Amino acid sequence: MNYKLLISHRGNTNGSDIDKENSPTTIAHTINNGFDCEVDLRVVENKLFLGHDLPQFQIELSFLNEFKDKLWIHCKNFEALNYMKKIDKTFNYFWHQNDNFTLTSKGFIWTFPGNKYSSNSVIVNLDENLVLESDCYGICSDYVSQY
Repeated sequence: MNYKLLISHRGNTNGSDIDKENSPTTIAHTINNGFDCEVDLRVVENKLFLGHDLPQFQIELSFLNEFKDKLWIHCKNFEALNYMKKIDKTFNYFWHQNDNFTLTSKGFIWTFPGNKYSSNSVIVNLDENLVLESDCYGICSDYVSQY
């Protein structure tokens, strides 16, 4: 079975590293090594932050613009989703909380493990192993360097 794209989960490439994930340095390094990257974005008081559970790393819009073709932006609060919707249609962003599926702004189906998928799906797989039963568009994982 085939996939077209590997997407690093929060900049992780060889397992979860909560001290480095979502940091601008880690994301830039991951992208410069050939991977796309899923990032967690929050907007707080009109400022942009990366971070999964908290707004940890303040960034500028220029950072998102620099890597826009390689980013999969997970909007973590309403303000981030609203911000992305307003600024530019060329970013690939999405919102989800506990959904099995969500549709990204570019029309991809963001799919959690164990659910149906298609050739337009990105499968989130946070384990080291994944058995594909059919083709998918991409795989988002903490272990992209092992694929």
